[in-house]
Amino acid sequence: MRACYTLAIRAYAFAVRIAALFGNAKARLWVEGRRHLPETGNDDRPWIWFHAASLGEFEQGRPLIEAIKKTYPEVKVSLTFFSPSGYEIRKDYPFADEVLYLPIDTLKNTRYWIKRHRFIAAFFIKYEFWFNYMKALQEQAVPLYYISLILKPNQYFFRWYGSWFRNQLRHVSHFFVQDGTTLNLLKGIGFNNVTLCGDTRFDRVIAIAKQAKPFPEIEAFIQGRHCIIAGSSWPPDEHLLIPYLQKLPDDYCMIIAPHDISPKHIEQITEQLSNPQLSNSQLYTDLHPEKRSKVLVLNTIGILSQLYQYARFVYIGGGFGVNIHNIQEPVTFGCPVVFGPKYNGFKEAVDLVELGGAFHVDSQDDLNSIFDRLVEDEAFREKASKICKEYVAAQSGATDAIMHQITSIFSV
Repeated sequence: MRACYTLAIRAYAFAVRIAALFGNAKARLWVEGRRHLPETGNDDRPWIWFHAASLGEFEQGRPLIEAIKKTYPEVKVSLTFFSPSGYEIRKDYPFADEVLYLPIDTLKNTRYWIKRHRFIAAFFIKYEFWFNYMKALQEQAVPLYYISLILKPNQYFFRWYGSWFRNQLRHVSHFFVQDGTTLNLLKGIGFNNVTLCGDTRFDRVIAIAKQAKPFPEIEAFIQGRHCIIAGSSWPPDEHLLIPYLQKLPDDYCMIIAPHDISPKHIEQITEQLSNPQLSNSQLYTDLHPEKRSKVLVLNTIGILSQLYQYARFVYIGGGFGVNIHNIQEPVTFGCPVVFGPKYNGFKEAVDLVELGGAFHVDSQDDLNSIFDRLVEDEAFREKASKICKEYVAAQSGATDAIMHQITSIFSV
């Protein structure tokens, strides 16, 4: 079975190389980043290995990386990514001593990789299962931890044909899981080395919220009005949001932060608006308080997570495509959240819909209805906001819980 698995890995890598030859930019980065194995380390200091699929998983691992570096500054960190979308954005991450692409999961690569440094532990984030790496870590007596792990009953581990895959989980030293379902699934197949501690990314977004700085230019646009923020919107989201602007009361305004900030897409949005304001990507020099516009379109990145401090409630985009973008940042500020129908990939979205802190919409009528209620019914909005705040408070502390249990690895 391991030979079949390794063959499948090689076939996948071959397919990516073919895609790169035909001009796929992401595939080309994936191939180029793995063209040469990294050199062997040249010091005897202890190393910790963190592996993330992409940027979202990295953000879940980030609080633990930074907690380890703060508490044990002598420990060096190797950070790997599977996807270019993670590596290209975080290749200069200052808390990692090296940032690399993960070499493909063959036996030769894994044995070389584990011997590069004196690794004292490895942390795989969420659901990165690389079975040859897992085996190689155990062979070298390097403890492997899963953090923010989340599993579903329909995954291959829990199917009738999943015995080989279940056996691979015996290479794991400890599972730190997000929810009770994952805890029970693992215990149901004989694993007791499991701790329910939640999602470490909440610790990250809570820290961002506490450090949020004021934005005088944004405040000049809002001018004391109530503000709705539409974060990471896509065209299908904007087709619902823009018509609602005609219904906004005078004491409300809206900030639209599209996922695509290319000049072409920004123009497509502003052409549909009456008297829009457009943020300048440098200093917001295009903001003019005297215009008293109802809508501001952001064409800059890197500030949205802090702008949610100004929102009464938030619309998060992506739900009419593959899946919504993450909602943790707005709910940390106590913002009720609205999104499209595809949200099941995020546990917090599912939880908050059930609790009444988040709301999904399928149509213009749905959006108009829930927006109207959040605008007009203050008791309803405050209740939803309270639910979000309480949910975040209950999720915090995962990083501290993990740090408490892994202290022994740093005594070597």
